[in-house]
Amino acid sequence: MTSPGELAFEPLTADEFAPFGDVIEARDSSAYFVNNGQAQRFHDLAKIDVAAGDGYPLINIFRGAPTHFPLTLNKIERHPLGSQAFIPLGNYQFLIVVAGTTSNDLPGPLRIFLSNGHQGVNYRPGVWHHPLIVLNHTTEFLVIDRGGTGANCDVAELSNRIVIESPEILNLSS
Repeated sequence: MTSPGELAFEPLTADEFAPFGDVIEARDSSAYFVNNGQAQRFHDLAKIDVAAGDGYPLINIFRGAPTHFPLTLNKIERHPLGSQAFIPLGNYQFLIVVAGTTSNDLPGPLRIFLSNGHQGVNYRPGVWHHPLIVLNHTTEFLVIDRGGTGANCDVAELSNRIVIESPEILNLSS
């Protein structure tokens, strides 16, 4: 098994997360005023891609319970036919675990990102990721996903299991 000390827990930034998808957050560079100046619109924050195989967008709410630690990361999943966006509906941090794809179509080395609580993510189609890892509080997420026919969930065993002993190692404030 690999300890989390061998992996760097990274702050979630658009540049570092770009190989896996989009960081969804209110950025001044994407903002403009609408509705006679009464509202600020943060525009085009993620590339939602669900059209493969006559897919259609689904809007869901997931309610994630806090994760029990220690947590062993032993499986990872991907959705080859569509992107998948997770946007927290509260100001609660969560972990994002992703991996690139190797030449033989298996998950590559893991990267672990920490959302600041105001950020969501949009995984590109086919990006390997771990299911939600909610930290200190039950958290609801707005999830934009793909509906339609076709096999849209692949699951793979990780060759090196990772154990996260405790969220305290992340110096989280609740």
